[in-house]
Amino acid sequence: MNVSQLAEKLGLEIYGGAKGLDQEITGGYTSDLLSDVMGHARAGSIWITLQTHKNVMAIASLKELAAVVIVKGYLPEEDMLEQSNIEGIPVLGTHEEAFEISGKTYKLLHKK
Repeated sequence: MNVSQLAEKLGLEIYGGAKGLDQEITGGYTSDLLSDVMGHARAGSIWITLQTHKNVMAIASLKELAAVVIVKGYLPEEDMLEQSNIEGIPVLGTHEEAFEISGKTYKLLHKK
């Protein structure tokens, strides 16, 4: 499943990084601690977080993540969106809690 398909199925808002919507998703990681994501997220994963600042994009780029999903209706800061567009890493959003969107994402990615 690619980022665009996931966004459509989950009703996620697309805020930036549209160049990366065709990126295939290989897994997911949910955390709000940047060092945790840096140490444990795998390339091709989506990152589910409430963080909305530019440093999120630095980690997403370093780890070669497929996309970032911001939860609880939080909006990305302007410098995060600028970096998202430069890197081509989509920033998506939902009003759901991290627990809820993580479960739904897991189900979609592991559907057999």
